[in-house]
Amino acid sequence: MAAQPEVSAWRPRVPGVTEVFHARFTEYAYPMHVHEAWTLLIVDDGAVRYDLDRHEHGTPHDTVSLLPPHVPHNGSPVTAHGFRKRVVYLDGTHLGEDLIGSAVDGPDLRDPVLRLRVGQLHTALGHPGDELEAESRLTLIAERLRTHLRPSNPAATPRNSPTLARTLRELLDGHLTQGIGLDEAARLVHAHPAHLVRAFSGAYGIAPHQYLMSRRVDRARRLLLDGRPPGEVASATGFYDQSHLNRHFKKLVGVTPGRYARSGPA
Repeated sequence: MAAQPEVSAWRPRVPGVTEVFHARFTEYAYPMHVHEAWTLLIVDDGAVRYDLDRHEHGTPHDTVSLLPPHVPHNGSPVTAHGFRKRVVYLDGTHLGEDLIGSAVDGPDLRDPVLRLRVGQLHTALGHPGDELEAESRLTLIAERLRTHLRPSNPAATPRNSPTLARTLRELLDGHLTQGIGLDEAARLVHAHPAHLVRAFSGAYGIAPHQYLMSRRVDRARRLLLDGRPPGEVASATGFYDQSHLNRHFKKLVGVTPGRYARSGPA
């Protein structure tokens, strides 16, 4: 008896992302079809073969595949064990229609850094409350994809800008609880989102989303020591829920908020 497909799909609150789709298939084969969005695909187990523009391609687990919108393609497992994949569908915010031709010519990209970043993006997309991290990672992924698709005219590496980094830090400090999206921050400081992320990371040695979470956890520590319960602290410090607070608090402090609050002298 064939194994049942395992499927998970959702629409995160991240500009440019129309859908996230995780699936494991053994026998299912996609017929020829098209998408309105760009398809950014990684395969974690097994492999997929597919036809794009009448040419056969494959997706081993160390490859990132980028399938352009409006171009027919299909897909089927290479072996009887099937495949497990993660897909993020992107609108035209980060990738323009001028890149479709290059993507058709070379949809499978062997780039370990890109592969790692796409995996990190999926992790962030799977955690409500980590939208700034997802936006930052997607911005750098899109920049790298554009470089692959325009090898003769790579984007210039922006210089670090201490003033720009300081302005973004002030914005993050002023939006600790409510948060701020990367696109909104870039608009306010009149900078490209990728330039903004690189300038901040270069100046402070930490990504904007890491800085924001560090400040939130720091504030949460004070409130916990004031005797406020973790659920209330999560809401007061800008976390999506108590689980979101627990995950980031333990990552930065080493223990859960509850244990931290109980750790003082009797």
